[in-house]
Amino acid sequence: MSGLQTETLDLPGWTHHYSGKVRDLYIPAGSTFEETDRVLVVASDRISAFDFVLESEIPDKGKVLTQLSLWWFEKLAQFPNHVISTDVPDAVVGRAMVCKKLDMFPIECIARGYLTGSGLAEYQNRQTVCALPLQAGMVDGSKLDPAIFTPSAKAEVGEHDENITFEETAARIGGQQAADLRDATLALYTRAEEIARERGIILADTKVEFGIDPATGEITLGDEVLTPDSSRFWDAQTYSPGQAQPSFDKQFVRDYLTSAASGWDKNSGEEPPALPEDIIELTRARYIDAYERLTGLTFSA
Repeated sequence: MSGLQTETLDLPGWTHHYSGKVRDLYIPAGSTFEETDRVLVVASDRISAFDFVLESEIPDKGKVLTQLSLWWFEKLAQFPNHVISTDVPDAVVGRAMVCKKLDMFPIECIARGYLTGSGLAEYQNRQTVCALPLQAGMVDGSKLDPAIFTPSAKAEVGEHDENITFEETAARIGGQQAADLRDATLALYTRAEEIARERGIILADTKVEFGIDPATGEITLGDEVLTPDSSRFWDAQTYSPGQAQPSFDKQFVRDYLTSAASGWDKNSGEEPPALPEDIIELTRARYIDAYERLTGLTFSA
């Protein structure tokens, strides 16, 4: 199984199996991936942007992502999820979960409730988002009512995910399962958007992943959920359509990398430069701010 080349941890009872952009997967020592029914998912402090894993890390990011995901899994308990326990080796306490091994769908399930980012760029060219026609006159930050499902096909680490239509999704995984994923994604987004809004946060869009639980046959929520890595969060008090919205997510890093200050051309094919210390600290602060505003808890490293 291919993946990112990273430094692996010596974790009692577990063997490293695979590394993605920001997470590392371990399996029970002495077993094979095919044999086991559980995995240890460890969130690193790595950060990715434009399909590159940056050489700079964001301190405590792995803990923020894990703790926020666990909070959301609890809040969204009506959606089956993959978490078994947080009884993990001492070296990864706070940033790891023991999870069911799911048969993952090769689909990134994206719900968009507001027009922005790559969706806005497509809309300005063709008045569509992922080939779905939208009404005229929309601007950056316009609310999409109802929210739309815009899947993408998962790519290997280092490759670009590919936006695909619902029909292409159905061709890959079957019509019924495509419909089930769409319905689950939009239902999850709708409930999460309500929860976030109660806390003064707008959930503009989010990416989730699902798999089949081999033990039950149920479609089950996996990976992370509703974190600053997988979602776009805006401050409801400062929200103003017609302009880019300040966000609590890694859009801050993307904005730096595409600014003149970074000196990097995202179309060059070259890896992005290291992040300056002030950008690292400000990114960390945004992740923690998102966690604290959503949960009402104080983050403790």
